[in-house]
Amino acid sequence: MFSSGNWIGGFGGFGGFEITRDCTNVGMIQPIIFSLHHHSTLPKTIGVQPLTPLIGALNEGPLHKSLKQLYALPNDRVEEPVGRYVADIKRKNHIIEIQTAGFAPLKKKLKALLADYRVTLVTPVACERWLIKLPKSNQHKQTRRKSPKHDSVENIFEKLVSIPDLIKHPGFELEVLVIEEEEVRAFDASRAWRRRRGWQTVERRLVNVLGRRVFKTADDLLTLIPGIGKGNLVAEFSTSDIAEAMSSSRELAQQAAYCLRAAGVIEATGKRGNTILYSMPIQ
Repeated sequence: MFSSGNWIGGFGGFGGFEITRDCTNVGMIQPIIFSLHHHSTLPKTIGVQPLTPLIGALNEGPLHKSLKQLYALPNDRVEEPVGRYVADIKRKNHIIEIQTAGFAPLKKKLKALLADYRVTLVTPVACERWLIKLPKSNQHKQTRRKSPKHDSVENIFEKLVSIPDLIKHPGFELEVLVIEEEEVRAFDASRAWRRRRGWQTVERRLVNVLGRRVFKTADDLLTLIPGIGKGNLVAEFSTSDIAEAMSSSRELAQQAAYCLRAAGVIEATGKRGNTILYSMPIQ
């Protein structure tokens, strides 16, 4: 349905269009935003949901619920028991799992499901984020401002370190949904000594879907690092080179190297001082 590692605009039966890879450049992608506020088949509350407590044994928040509604088709089974686990969406022999946080809690579940089903793991990255602070008291007002933080698809390596080998499984695919979200924060005086001075995130809300990218093979991950891949970088390279190629931090580059090495698409070939050098495996 989709080309591995390619950007897809729109959603489902809405057709495809190309969007820019640089999701921090809002001006380039704003004209083709897929807005959930105007999607007739989705509940009108998506993107403007009121603050609600986490519900049920699954601790489902608004962001997870909105994404599940977005992906589910009329004949799908939602919250379907499969063995000892509960699948977010079951479509015949296809399981769709939606994870808005890290992947570590899903490690055993995904491996178990892959024994009998094709599995798509969907996760959002927020290229645009609005910070909403709820009133501290009746004397304060709610505020809403744009966050200076812009995540990109490359940030998927931060989560993928928990399951780097699953991308090699023929029945697994990773789908990264690029979104605009609202992050709702509430004040807790007992946490005032912490980094956020008492403000803690209590909800995440889906506002818009900007695009998505599908990774079906380990080689697809290489497309996130310009200059590394078949026919590109032939010399040895370090995590510093990866960081420069992705315009990212050294920490994210190290996470990328770990994932790519575990997936078998790069290998350690030596050292330059204390720096590990990598190269593409010889076919």
